[in-house]
Amino acid sequence: MHNTTAMLIELGAIILALGLLGRLAGRVGFSPIPLYLLAGLAFGHGGILPLQASEEFVATGAEIGVILLLLMLGLEYSASSLVTTLKTQYPSGAVDFVLNATPGAVAALLLGWGPVAAVALAGVTWISSSGVIAKVLGDLGRTGNRETPVVLCVLVMEDLAMAVYLPILTALLAGVSLAGGSVTLLISLGTVGAVLYVALRHGRIVSRAVSSDNAEMLLLVVLGLTLLVAGVAQHLQVSAAVGAFLVGIALSEEVAEGAHGLLSPLRDLFAAVFFVFFGLHTDPADIPPVLLPALALAVVTMLTKIATGWWAARRAGIAAKGRWRTGGTLVARGEFSIVIAGLAVGTEPRIGPLATAYVLILVVLGPLTARWTEPLATRLTRRRSPDEPRSAVPVDRSEPVHAGG
Repeated sequence: MHNTTAMLIELGAIILALGLLGRLAGRVGFSPIPLYLLAGLAFGHGGILPLQASEEFVATGAEIGVILLLLMLGLEYSASSLVTTLKTQYPSGAVDFVLNATPGAVAALLLGWGPVAAVALAGVTWISSSGVIAKVLGDLGRTGNRETPVVLCVLVMEDLAMAVYLPILTALLAGVSLAGGSVTLLISLGTVGAVLYVALRHGRIVSRAVSSDNAEMLLLVVLGLTLLVAGVAQHLQVSAAVGAFLVGIALSEEVAEGAHGLLSPLRDLFAAVFFVFFGLHTDPADIPPVLLPALALAVVTMLTKIATGWWAARRAGIAAKGRWRTGGTLVARGEFSIVIAGLAVGTEPRIGPLATAYVLILVVLGPLTARWTEPLATRLTRRRSPDEPRSAVPVDRSEPVHAGG
């Protein structure tokens, strides 16, 4: 069969399967992300029906999916509100690092993998999945909740921290000199600073240049600008996701609203492809030998992420329900964890299967904890204090505010 014909058939089968799985998930009130991942496992290496012709196309689509997810999150917020949140919430980033990087480092040392592998596994357990969490927030209708800026702030601080962490890790893995690593680090930080400066000081100019009454032109310009900035950012050792997010916050409200409506269908399509791609590169046969240590690490870091979110939301003045929602939403790990593990497998090959099993567990549990952590915590709290008067229950400040309500 001709390669193009085979690719079209495979892509058609994948997209049709995703549509059916999404419809099934919607009927039972469940996030489709775990089902997309299982579909990836079925179509991947060692699966039931491995793909051949369309694998490269799916890989590119997955990259675009992460970029669009972060762009759409950026469109929800202005640059000034983001900077204000970062200034007030930077202690939450420190708590996030200590609580969630430490278990990975300790696990690597206990397994006898050495200090460099400990730095790598610390990154795997530290960084939440911006792509998965962005999708979950949209699925659950929480983008307007008052705790969502806290979730976003933690994610952005993690993504920005990658501009420091990844050059350091790369230098450690390659044995690069301190001077060489410092140059890469300075380039990364300079890139982030320059893009953020443009977003803050010249966002209106960017919006005027992008704005158009023609929907087709607006779609092409916004999508092209986002992919261009994301590619340049990644070339300069900065996350493409950070570049896409900064493009989103640089656009003004009118342009952002128009772009949001045009890009939402594309985001949904390519985000689904991203989750399938993640499953495609996991051989099911590699998971059982490392399942128990991965499960133990997943349980520990699930609890530490919930604690991180609860603490950050409490510090922001969010009520109890919103604190639990924040913690549960941050549990999922994903794209960055896999990137970090991929860099480290040359030094410690065993880190690859462990990281894959770990991420698969938490990327499946993440949508569940986002949905159920708050109801379970509320139920347990009520059982502990059954005689508490109704007036003593605090008002939940974490629900979305609706105009005129």
